[in-house]
Amino acid sequence: MTAPRPGRRGLVRPYVITEGRAHPTRDTFDLVTLVIATGAEPGALSPEKDRVLRLCRGGALSVAEVAGHLGIPVSVTKVLLGDLADDGLILTRSPVPSARPTEPRILQEVLDGLRARL
Repeated sequence: MTAPRPGRRGLVRPYVITEGRAHPTRDTFDLVTLVIATGAEPGALSPEKDRVLRLCRGGALSVAEVAGHLGIPVSVTKVLLGDLADDGLILTRSPVPSARPTEPRILQEVLDGLRARL
């Protein structure tokens, strides 16, 4: 057995954090999905899930931000978030959708209307 490398103390493998699962129970998380703690009292949680709740109590964070704060891969974060959402401990919200491009015909009518007024 080899000695642990410096700086790698306390390393927990992702499959341990996710209890061996590779995919979240729901496939609704993008990198920019916003996560908010509900304030419900959790039962016994893993340290990572508890930390997610503490992070999200201060306001909405994106999935990417949560992963960055935890220092774990986004795929692992999504599994944790799926569990927390299933337990009703977090709410997720998609960011505001981007605007659809306007039809050129409508833009031309607006331009013609403005020109007529000037």
